[in-house]
Amino acid sequence: MELPPAIAALHRELGIPADYAARRGLPFHAESPEEELVRVDRGEVDPPVRLRPAPAAAWHRLEASAALDGIELLPVSGFRSVARQTEIIRRKRAAGRPLEDILRLIAAPGFSEHHSGRAIDIGCPGYTDLEEDFADTPAFRWLVQHAPQAGFRLSYPRGNPSGIGYEPWHWYWVGEPAGLCPRPGLTCDPKGNAPQPAGVSRRRRRRTSCPD
Repeated sequence: MELPPAIAALHRELGIPADYAARRGLPFHAESPEEELVRVDRGEVDPPVRLRPAPAAAWHRLEASAALDGIELLPVSGFRSVARQTEIIRRKRAAGRPLEDILRLIAAPGFSEHHSGRAIDIGCPGYTDLEEDFADTPAFRWLVQHAPQAGFRLSYPRGNPSGIGYEPWHWYWVGEPAGLCPRPGLTCDPKGNAPQPAGVSRRRRRRTSCPD
């Protein structure tokens, strides 16, 4: 595919091969306008976690549904700009990491699902560092069973063809199945706002890593 000129220039600067997208089978993700994003954390994350309105509403329903089952889900990361994606890669290259290794951990600018405002990195108490051990938690097992019902898919399972490592925390909103109804007692307004489930504690957290 022909990349937008600004993205193509970034790829040349970073040394990303011209056939990167074709070899990985990764689609291009346009950057969501930031003024259209909705904050989905409750002030406990720095920087804030933001999504587009529809996936934000779906996230709140998923979060509240998990709480009914005694599972606390925590939003760790949402929208990420092309500029931020580029900054992360530049910093890793400056630290001496080979580009091939970097691109196993993070998508090239223009190809991260986070640009779209439809991807969210999810954790739970004690597991917000975006590490593979999140896959061993009841929260992850709950997500595997229930997240698809809310329109979220696991983007990078083990052995995925994109060349990106296993990311049990990374979920992308593809749209809810037709006719899907929220669980009884759960509501969410069109702007993506939802009440905080009772009994769920909130602590301010700072992200420590930025995969994909």
